[in-house]
Amino acid sequence: MTGWQLNLGPLKEPLGFIKLLEWISAIFSFATCGGYSGKTEIIVSCGNATVPNETLTASFMYPFRLHLQTFELKDLKCVDKWLPSHLTGDFSSSAEFYVAIGVFAFLYSMVALALYLGFMHLYRDTQKFPLIDFIITVIFAFMWLVSSSAWAKGLTDIKAATSPENIARHHCQGGFLCSPGQESHMGSLNISVAFGFLNLVLWAGNAWFVYKETHLHAPSLSNAEQDPGNPGNIPSP
Repeated sequence: MTGWQLNLGPLKEPLGFIKLLEWISAIFSFATCGGYSGKTEIIVSCGNATVPNETLTASFMYPFRLHLQTFELKDLKCVDKWLPSHLTGDFSSSAEFYVAIGVFAFLYSMVALALYLGFMHLYRDTQKFPLIDFIITVIFAFMWLVSSSAWAKGLTDIKAATSPENIARHHCQGGFLCSPGQESHMGSLNISVAFGFLNLVLWAGNAWFVYKETHLHAPSLSNAEQDPGNPGNIPSP
């Protein structure tokens, strides 16, 4: 039979159970990164005690093109001295690459789970499906290593570029007095990096269990029977 045959048995095996974990982990990876938005603040004064201070805010979000974000100035009296101030840096490449790997991993894990649960009889009766699955799994493991490392470096740079202390030190000139304001919490971005390296472990570990399903690990019985030099071909009495 070649049709759909629902079988939840593979979920009890490492092959299917780890794939389910990969599917869940991929969701957390791209959701915690792609859904982030934050802001950084600096407190600016004109150096005159009679003029109240003003808090300037610059919002930023995925994909973290910080150079497009400016501080919003509203009621500062010495506005004629203020020049538009931008955040610095464009970290969209590492962020978008990381999210793309997460989305593709999510989609492939879903397809693989459907194959395991409905067509495992075809999966194990042919040599083509396990080999393709193994190659794709190894590629994803490598991609998680590259994307997670790039995103971890990008996140470090984002923290430095949006730090109120760094901004107050470098962005305020021409008679303005600046002090750091509130710093945005980046807990979800830290979690996204952690899930990236967790995905690396899951996909690298799963590669071994997929490899065991291929003919590379266990040659077919028919090939063994055709080999006259194989000691296992001794007929039973």
